[in-house]
Amino acid sequence: MTAQEHLVGGWTPYHKLTPKDQEVFKEALEGFVGVGYTPEEVSTQVVNGTNYRYKSKATLPGSPGSWQAIVEIYAPINGDPHITQIHRI
Repeated sequence: MTAQEHLVGGWTPYHKLTPKDQEVFKEALEGFVGVGYTPEEVSTQVVNGTNYRYKSKATLPGSPGSWQAIVEIYAPINGDPHITQIHRI
């Protein structure tokens, strides 16, 4: 089984973002202000829609430092993807 094949209810291993993964991230963070997040890898879970866990680099504008964070996004079958949780790792 490849990382792109989904098991219902199970999380895929983290893998490089596909163009669709990148689009979901961009759409969910549209208009988000404050910390900047750059996705590096993603894990997905098929439910009634899709859950995404993006391992991301986080930066604060004007600050030289960065840290790692998980940006969790839910993309419903019908509707727009949205952030459900962000936590520092």
